[in-house]
Amino acid sequence: MEADIEEFNKAMQKQKERARNAAAIETGDWITLKDGECKFVGYDLFECEAEILRYRRIKQKNKVLYQIVLDQTPFYAEMGGQVGDTGWLIADDEKIDVIDTKRENNLPVHLVTKLPKDVTATFTAKINVKKRIQCECNHSATHLLHEALREVLGTHVEQKGSYVSPDSLRFDFSHFQKVTDEEIRQVEHIVNAKIRANIPLKEYRNIPIEEAKELGAIALFGEKYGDHVRVIQFGSSIEFCGGTHVAATGNIGMMKIVSESSVAAGVRRIEAYTGARVEEMLDTFQDTMRDLKALFNNAPDLSGAIRKYIEENAGLKKQVEDFMKEKEAQLKEKLLQNIQEINGVKVIKFCAAMIPADAIKNIAFQLRGEITENLFFVAGTVFEGKPMLTVMLSDNLVAGGLKAGNLVKEAAKLIQGGGGGQPHFATAGGKNPDGLSAAVDKVIELAGL
Repeated sequence: MEADIEEFNKAMQKQKERARNAAAIETGDWITLKDGECKFVGYDLFECEAEILRYRRIKQKNKVLYQIVLDQTPFYAEMGGQVGDTGWLIADDEKIDVIDTKRENNLPVHLVTKLPKDVTATFTAKINVKKRIQCECNHSATHLLHEALREVLGTHVEQKGSYVSPDSLRFDFSHFQKVTDEEIRQVEHIVNAKIRANIPLKEYRNIPIEEAKELGAIALFGEKYGDHVRVIQFGSSIEFCGGTHVAATGNIGMMKIVSESSVAAGVRRIEAYTGARVEEMLDTFQDTMRDLKALFNNAPDLSGAIRKYIEENAGLKKQVEDFMKEKEAQLKEKLLQNIQEINGVKVIKFCAAMIPADAIKNIAFQLRGEITENLFFVAGTVFEGKPMLTVMLSDNLVAGGLKAGNLVKEAAKLIQGGGGGQPHFATAGGKNPDGLSAAVDKVIELAGL
């Protein structure tokens, strides 16, 4: 086989250009309505009155959107792993969807699909409270998770990244080996105990960084901090953080770890659910267990019943394998007794149903081991409604110019299929079992026998 590397590189370059164009954002100039900077009030308020300071038109993935900067906002802009808030800008009878909030030059920028009719109006800026609260539950849970991991695994554990959305949380941390199931359970128990304790939030806003360090606050490795920082404390968990959090740990409800994996050398990742997502997961688990019990006649010891069926299945499988080996041996002997010699070639052909592909392959190779010269084997079989052609040739026939792959490829047209393989052994599948006998004869005809 050969590859046209030059054409491949050209096609790859075109694809890279398409990807760049799709990801590129065309931005217009800012249109300024008022001077000033945006004040974030989202730690205390879910909605507030706001006016537009400036806006601009952007084009992203062939969609026209608008970026808006407000004089004050309750919308949290994506930062520190926490996704940006969504919500609405409301004025009179108009409701503009805010589909995301990003941070640009340290300012919250609101992304909307259309501009308000009157950009000079006073709006009610209102976040999607349900999504915000779900984010807060997941974000606060990451703080408790971090502390629990350090307690169970050791103080070498450091946060390497996180992602907090309304649906789940993801936490990356330094650790030198896979976290065991027992360790994960210990971590869950510690976190959920602190959730049940309903520890109130202690928030330190805009305090000197030295004072924060004296409190024992943990900083994110590699993160740059200013002279004044925000610190979040839930009992003994104290961290630098600019995100939004629950008023008390009890609001989280419960945390359940759903996966643990490696993402880089020395870095592990945990994904988890909190609150209502845990309830949904438990509902799914209960439904699955109920269905499983019904399948096993509501056996009181489900694991024992499943183990029994597995053992019985293994025993039956072994019996079937032994039976198939016996049938293979019988079929092979029958085929050896019905060899046709054509022009010095020992032709073995047959058509049959209910024979698995593996069985035919085994027989073909056994025959090739016993008949080392002038062997021409062709079989047409049907298993589970699917026809198959199998061709096996001895080495001297291959050396003489016959190719099993070419033969089955051409003959497979009669069973509405295709296939191929090596010069000495090839198979083809199809859709039309009625054409199988003709396909076997076609193989022999193509070989000139």
